[in-house]
Amino acid sequence: MKIINKQTLDQLTELARTNPRQRKNWNVHPNDDFPAHRLLNAMEPSSYIRPHRHLDPNKDETFMIVRGKLGILIFDDNGRVVETLLLDASGDNLGADIPAGVYHTAVSLQAGTIFFEAKAGPFRLLAEDEKAHWSPDDGSDEAIVYLDVMKRHFKR
Repeated sequence: MKIINKQTLDQLTELARTNPRQRKNWNVHPNDDFPAHRLLNAMEPSSYIRPHRHLDPNKDETFMIVRGKLGILIFDDNGRVVETLLLDASGDNLGADIPAGVYHTAVSLQAGTIFFEAKAGPFRLLAEDEKAHWSPDDGSDEAIVYLDVMKRHFKR
């Protein structure tokens, strides 16, 4: 049995803070080929997840906030934001399910943010047609600017 406790969360947050990508996951599932993926994902505010979609019809994604604040953005095929949702561990919205085929991303809005993620396995790198062609590549200077633009959707 794997136990998720405060120490697990604290350690995961520290690993995210020291990771160049500013995020770190902790898999509950045993391996990348397992059919049901369940994981904790620690994400710091400077972490960029390129908008993407999962074309496999079995790859809906469910996010549940554990700590902090996470902004979810949904885009149309041209990159226009069509929906946003703030998940806040101390607020009303605690989770969301994102259907397969929908362009989406998540932004951390508070240091120490952790969310639980569930989706079908196996793990496969995103195919080129799953990456949002209108969004900057991971690690690019443009990604830093675009991350700030996405976060502005949650400034109130």
